[in-house]
Amino acid sequence: MDDENKLWQKLAVELIGTAMLVFVGVGSVPALALARGGEPFTGAELGFISLSFALIVVVTVYIFGYISGNHINPAVTLALAVTGKHPWKLVAPYMIAQVLGAIVGAVVILGVMGQAASDLGLGVAAYGADIPWTQAFFAEFVGTFLLVFGVFGVIYRKAALGWAGLVIGFVVFAAIIPVAPITGASINPARTIGPMLVQQIAGGTIAWEQLPVYLIAELLGGVAAGVLFGIVAHTAADKAAAVESEPAEPVASA
Repeated sequence: MDDENKLWQKLAVELIGTAMLVFVGVGSVPALALARGGEPFTGAELGFISLSFALIVVVTVYIFGYISGNHINPAVTLALAVTGKHPWKLVAPYMIAQVLGAIVGAVVILGVMGQAASDLGLGVAAYGADIPWTQAFFAEFVGTFLLVFGVFGVIYRKAALGWAGLVIGFVVFAAIIPVAPITGASINPARTIGPMLVQQIAGGTIAWEQLPVYLIAELLGGVAAGVLFGIVAHTAADKAAAVESEPAEPVASA
């Protein structure tokens, strides 16, 4: 009996998973802003935002990983394709589903919190005028690199079984802490695009000139991580394993 999920099911959970990521993770930013009122942003809030992203990633890995692989991040999808772990013909469908999911998640934030969420920035990732684009690029590259490198580590055939969700969640939590003060730590092209589009529609001001910095840095960071992991971890036995025999390993991102 065929136990493989249909393509529409895989795309559906990529959309739903990315929407959950954006609603919970990105939504934690305006939620905490609403809670603190006019008080200054604190380091503790950064921790809670990072934890929100990490927890929802853990959840989606375990509930969606066996269906689609739970990429929920175009940088993960592209890195898997470049390294032969995901069919190229499914790259565009996965990415479209992820971006649509991010848009849905951002719309849900507005639906739950109202216009106040937009007034507070809707959690859109951006960097300040005092930060050079090169620094922002490097920050997003490094953050995405750490995330995808962690993903490749836990889906490798010799990795300990059953720990993927927790490990990826920990990587997300850790990567956000040093990167968020610089760029908002998007480390996910879908998470970058979705809130920006919805915030624009909601009447907010968006620095669209920053979008290429985020997208290129994140996609390059993901590919670099996947390629480097293949160099430092793989053995001759990996070449003998057929790509089609590999399971749909659970992977995820912020």
